[in-house]
Amino acid sequence: MEIKTELFRELDRMCRPEVILASNTSSISITKLAAVTGRPENVIGMHFFNPVPVMKLVEVVRTIATDDAVYEEMVAFGAKLGKTAVRAHDSTGFIVNRLLVPYLLDAIRALEEGVGSIEDIDNSMKLGCGHPMGPLTLLDFVGLDTTYYIANIMFDEFRERRFASPPLLKRLVLAGWNGRKAGRGFYDYSDPQKPKAMKF
Repeated sequence: MEIKTELFRELDRMCRPEVILASNTSSISITKLAAVTGRPENVIGMHFFNPVPVMKLVEVVRTIATDDAVYEEMVAFGAKLGKTAVRAHDSTGFIVNRLLVPYLLDAIRALEEGVGSIEDIDNSMKLGCGHPMGPLTLLDFVGLDTTYYIANIMFDEFRERRFASPPLLKRLVLAGWNGRKAGRGFYDYSDPQKPKAMKF
């Protein structure tokens, strides 16, 4: 947050007053970024999803101060980039993470409570719900540290159990087992073509 606020202060000083300032973030408050500028009406969130060339969605996030014309211009900009732009308000997690994070955290709780194995939880959601990947595979793909960070921000905002990080997630992050990028998370990626479920 400190780095982004300093960047937005600097951009505010450097850019012409009519320039729109946008941030790609999944959890940082756009309102906080807007508040450090002299142009809060021209500050907006543009939350792209990874991998950006493949994912078709962008959340266009407005604050209570965002000008309507700026909002519409950025929705149109998202469409020009070939994305489906959804309109979101600056509420922690926006739309996708507000719904996705509790689902992912519940999958970890189900594993902790012995509801099913890593493979069975993932296969249940793939084959039973038509998801392209199971929640534990998705956690490894997103990064366990990233999910932990976002969950903590959401828990600080809402103080609801559904946003609280399960102990297993915290332990994995403390161990540096952050998923695919670290070579280990819920799966062992020693052979990236054939990940093996970890035993906890």
